[in-house]
Amino acid sequence: MIGAPVHVAASSFGGSVALGLAARRPELLRSLAVHEPPLTAVVAGDPELDRLMRDAQAPIDAVMADVRAGDSEGGARRFVEEVVFGPGAWDGMPDATRRTFVTNAPTAADEQDDPDWDTVDLTRLAGYTGPAMLSKGTDSPPWFGAIVDRLAHVLPGAQARTLPGEGHVPHLTAPQRYADNLLAFLA
Repeated sequence: MIGAPVHVAASSFGGSVALGLAARRPELLRSLAVHEPPLTAVVAGDPELDRLMRDAQAPIDAVMADVRAGDSEGGARRFVEEVVFGPGAWDGMPDATRRTFVTNAPTAADEQDDPDWDTVDLTRLAGYTGPAMLSKGTDSPPWFGAIVDRLAHVLPGAQARTLPGEGHVPHLTAPQRYADNLLAFLA
């Protein structure tokens, strides 16, 4: 493969995909940086986290129902305002960002339809021995921190970093600070 191995940086579901790649094809990665992958199955069994994750899934399911019914814009707006940022956030976003959310909404619904969307093969992931950084925000739901901590124990030599004052999308809320953290890891 031309260009491999490569540095991979991803967040949220993209982080889940990147970790799946590290588990299946570690030779393709030069380094791996992931922020808060929603791999909820890796922390399943904790009664409090299970309850919190179930409660958080309800609004996501409502968003996906809108998208599957053909209302990608309504689903995207609902996702931004009810799941990620809060009321009024949609109207404050640049048009290009809103278009990206709308365009990607059907893909998000397809991802949620994958029965294994929330897990990764931890045994195979432990075979990735390259540089890895896993990050979490202090303002994120608690299961993200638990997922990052669990993955940090699985990945040999992984650096776990906490981003003070950040949540699930630091590349949007504090892009320079997020980029500085990522560049420091790569250095």
